[in-house]
Amino acid sequence: MAQTVIHKANTRGVADHGWLKSYQSFSFAGYYNPERINFGALRVLNDDIVTGGMGFGEHPHDNMEIISIPLEGELQHKDSMGNTATIKAGEIQVMSAGTGIYHSEYNADATKPAKFLQIWLFPNKRNVTPRYDQIVLNNTNLQNEFVQVLSPNKDDAGVWIYQDAWFNLANFTASTAKTYSFHKEGNGLYVFVLKGKVEVNGEALDTRDGMGIWDTNSVELKATADAEFLLMEVPMEF
Repeated sequence: MAQTVIHKANTRGVADHGWLKSYQSFSFAGYYNPERINFGALRVLNDDIVTGGMGFGEHPHDNMEIISIPLEGELQHKDSMGNTATIKAGEIQVMSAGTGIYHSEYNADATKPAKFLQIWLFPNKRNVTPRYDQIVLNNTNLQNEFVQVLSPNKDDAGVWIYQDAWFNLANFTASTAKTYSFHKEGNGLYVFVLKGKVEVNGEALDTRDGMGIWDTNSVELKATADAEFLLMEVPMEF
């Protein structure tokens, strides 16, 4: 029988640094909840708002898969691998930190806030050579379909990472219902609602709510209002 956990938007950790407001689904930095350390291999899901012209100074990472999905505005990225890039809504960025990297990210617009999801996954290979990738997402406006944006496969749709994980973005009109089938036995699915209202196996979720479900082979999703959401299928044991 499927097991579930629900994280309502107003129960997330909140960090307000003035230049950054971060809503944290899992324990991160100053927010600690022993019941919210991770969901399987999904370690961090931060919903961040960065003030115009501000950002994260250079800081290190290692042995973590780091995914950034901009929702509004632009972020300027620099790292110790020599990459300098700007990422914006409609794109996705991934870094395999591996043996270690340094990077910084700033809001590229001096006046408008930038909003993005910062997502970390534990890798299935440690101490790999660090890597960076950034792509423009195809068909992100395709309605009523699951649009794959991440997988473990280099030749598959979206970016790839060192983990048996699959991410899909969805933009459903009201009353649309579809079944999501897992790619790998033993994986779980974490659903994060970007906007609108979604039922996950009959459980009602609203904007910025999250729900994890595991010990099942498929999940029923229905938009009860126009909705956009992110599906993150990840290993529950790793």
